[in-house]
Amino acid sequence: MQNKGLVRLFAILFGLVSIYQLSFTYFTWKTENDAKAFATAKVTETTEDYNALREVAERRYLDSIGNEPIAVGITYNDAKDKELNKGLDLKGGINAILQISVRDILEGLASKKKSPAFTQALDATDKRMENSSDDYLDVFFEEFNNIPDSRLASSDIFLNRQLSDDIQADMDNAAVEGVIRPRVTELLKSANDVIRKRIDKFGVTQPNIQQLGESGRILVELPGAKDIERVKDLLTQTAKLEFWFTEDGQDYLQFIFEANEYVKSQQKGDTEVAAENADDTINALLENNDSEPNEEEASTDNPINVVGMGYQGGPIVAIFNASDQENIDGYLKDPKVRALLPADKRYTKLLWGVPDTETNTVELYAIRGTRTNVAPLQGDVITDAAQSFNLQNQPVVTMQMNGVGAKKWLEMTTEASKSRDQIAVVLDNVVYSAPGINSGPIEGGRSEISGSFTVQGAQDLANVLLAGKLPARSEIIQSEVVGPSLGQEAIDSGIMSFLIALGLVIVWMIFYYGRAGLYADIALLVNLLLIFGILAGLGAVLTLPGIAGIVLTIGISVDANVLIFERIREELAAGKAQAIAIKDGFSNALSSIIDANVTTFLTGVILYVFGTGPIQGFATTLMIGIATSLFTAIGITRLFIAGYEKNGKSLDFSTGLTKNWFRNVNMDFLGKRKMAYVISGILVIGSLAALFTKGLDAGIDFTGGNTYTVRFAQDMNASQVSSELTEVFGSAEAKTYGTDNQLKISTNYANSNPGPNVDSEIQEKLYAALAKYMPDTTYEQFVEGADDKQVGILSSLKVGPTIADDILRGSIFAVLGSLLVVFLYILFRFKRWQFSLGAVVAAFHDVIIVLGFFSVFSGLLGINMEIDQAFIAAILTVIGYSLNDTVVVFDRIREFLGIHREWDMYKTINAAISSTISRTLNTSFTTLIVLLAIFIFGADSIRGLILALIIGVIVGTYSSVFIATPLMYQSTKDRNKLGGFDPQDDDTDEDVVV
Repeated sequence: MQNKGLVRLFAILFGLVSIYQLSFTYFTWKTENDAKAFATAKVTETTEDYNALREVAERRYLDSIGNEPIAVGITYNDAKDKELNKGLDLKGGINAILQISVRDILEGLASKKKSPAFTQALDATDKRMENSSDDYLDVFFEEFNNIPDSRLASSDIFLNRQLSDDIQADMDNAAVEGVIRPRVTELLKSANDVIRKRIDKFGVTQPNIQQLGESGRILVELPGAKDIERVKDLLTQTAKLEFWFTEDGQDYLQFIFEANEYVKSQQKGDTEVAAENADDTINALLENNDSEPNEEEASTDNPINVVGMGYQGGPIVAIFNASDQENIDGYLKDPKVRALLPADKRYTKLLWGVPDTETNTVELYAIRGTRTNVAPLQGDVITDAAQSFNLQNQPVVTMQMNGVGAKKWLEMTTEASKSRDQIAVVLDNVVYSAPGINSGPIEGGRSEISGSFTVQGAQDLANVLLAGKLPARSEIIQSEVVGPSLGQEAIDSGIMSFLIALGLVIVWMIFYYGRAGLYADIALLVNLLLIFGILAGLGAVLTLPGIAGIVLTIGISVDANVLIFERIREELAAGKAQAIAIKDGFSNALSSIIDANVTTFLTGVILYVFGTGPIQGFATTLMIGIATSLFTAIGITRLFIAGYEKNGKSLDFSTGLTKNWFRNVNMDFLGKRKMAYVISGILVIGSLAALFTKGLDAGIDFTGGNTYTVRFAQDMNASQVSSELTEVFGSAEAKTYGTDNQLKISTNYANSNPGPNVDSEIQEKLYAALAKYMPDTTYEQFVEGADDKQVGILSSLKVGPTIADDILRGSIFAVLGSLLVVFLYILFRFKRWQFSLGAVVAAFHDVIIVLGFFSVFSGLLGINMEIDQAFIAAILTVIGYSLNDTVVVFDRIREFLGIHREWDMYKTINAAISSTISRTLNTSFTTLIVLLAIFIFGADSIRGLILALIIGVIVGTYSSVFIATPLMYQSTKDRNKLGGFDPQDDDTDEDVVV
């Protein structure tokens, strides 16, 4: 073997890097287990609401040791940032896609003016977007231009004060479009920034917020989030920007100390408020300002633990640890604590600033409130804001207000400059800046905000100011909620299926190939290490389908070794010396390995491009697995084999029992093609008949609606529950999901006309209908529950009608696109369309049969057989596997056509298929072992996906031999068209020419 040293070096380096990347996951796991143990010991199960209290204790523990080294200088916070992230289906949490209303943005840019042409174009755009995934702006401009004599640069549309710098009356529609597009993009980015800031305030670890193109859609993933209603409110509220006068923070220190004494007395069981002792505690509270707080003391001796002071005359009351913010906020909102404020300050608002990520502290501001709680000035008056630089080249923020805002701003700045007060910029009740008025009253509404800004900080504040003027509604058009208990069950079942599948494959390879199989197993383990290491290094998210993709990779990665070992066995059987047989075996198998893996890789690419969320996770692990499999099979396995052979030892690539298995197979495969056509014809026609009559059980992904996984304390009758829920919702369905005490309930209630409170209404109706089956469960427990919840909603999924259409359209494109891409690849590799035709027809054949199976047996097998995005992933994988198998057979046919020139084509093809039958059956068997392990021991949510793969592997193995190859053979009139060899008459079978 050439370059052994280089392969060994790369293997060691890749292995060490993977171990390094995965070490962060280990350190995180170990620390979080310590936190759980701490919380369990601190809060017993006899405590009321002990799960919530344990969660708080865990978080406080992790916050307190976050910056302490765990090992070799690595802190928990460092490790958490670099760990292998778990997806929602493994960790629990909330996934949502928000639709920001581009119509609202356009109306805001038009200053809410009511032009008939403008309104007509917007209405027409809304109607078209109901069944379209096109860009909203593209459709709007097209519809507007279809209206005769309509002009965007008119005074009742975009020729207004806020756009006066960019739009003139003589501009045509195309020129105005060039101005509006970047404005809309800017405002969508502002909306994205607002959502991100809200999520950061929410405190979820490792959130994922992405703007999905220019469609106005924002993806939000919040692993571990449990407060569903709070998250929904957080995501859908319009940005609320306000300007408030501030108070002198020093005036509120006494209140803070009295509040601390009151809360402390309550925690100690003393009902009397010791306000008179407040002065004595000031020094004690501030003693440890410069040191890390002790978690035990922070919750008992000083629940409102001050760690720093504001500046004289400024609006900052005090500085606190960011980890204490949530608890202190709760204390300060207590009506009895608020009652400690002096009468003249009872309307004061105590608001938090933005936490300092370097010091992990947060400032508390004193804001001058009003009786009506309405800010003196709202953010909708801002027409523009941007980051800029002052004369000293320091980052500043400039903002411009409209006429109404400018007038009010003049009044506020006049008052502030006289009283030397500051004006706080508040977004969603968070103070982002509180500048003083240094230059006197400000006229014209144009202001400059300066301070100790970084460029990024100034840009963030500008985005905040812009977000305040954004009048766009946000609507959740797709959401998924997975409870933590279901997530833990998914982890357990995923690990079990993974270990069982891995164990079975390891045993089979040693049983069939002996010592060579052991080397393949070592390469497989290295492959898994590399896969997990790459996933961790890329910051990828591991999902349940992702685990399925890794487990499937076990079966696929074995295929490369099987191809190599079978070729070596052939070379040994031909009488070659062991060293030459090994060399030729690796060399001759390389073409088949590359072609087979590239076709599967291409389907993975299509999956990733058209899929979302967990499906992309499945595609990611599949593609990474294919790449690492090539390296380990060709490099690592050969390294072991070459090292063993170098010592002069014999390596048989079989055991005594399997030595003669599938040897000298000489079947007339092509002679059985007519029988195969009949069998396939019956299966395909039966499948099509079932599809046209019974159809498929389309899931929420494609129809839109809501679905809930609900667990009961006892076994349930799904048919009875379906009938009862249909009376409530008009249309509903309940299916047994996994165990008999678990139902998957779906409804499209109010799906065509969703309102802001529809989700809550559905949950309330669902609880009312099911309450008799769970008498000891309250509505709150039913909807949210606790980590160890045994009854109630375990997960939920919502898909709006618009995104359902998009998913359906994307799935169709994915399937057709994968077939087209593979057709072209095979045409490129084999140079003849006959190969591509046979492969693609066989793939179609396999897909139709899998679909027919799901149509016939849906509802009969007791598992989820809905057609959803996961099923589309399975179909694409079936296509990839079928083509993988077919390409290996075709590659051998091409090889035999070159070697056996004197044979007729009929004999050549039969001999080529016979020579690959051992590999075909071996690979199919190991893959089926893996899939069966997942199907039996894996999570309920992916059983439908795995069943589709099982059927696909069986049918794909059959079709590669009995459909793809005969079609290629019969579509070829002349042997010369296949290989470029001398033409010979082919009279072996009179039906050869078609």
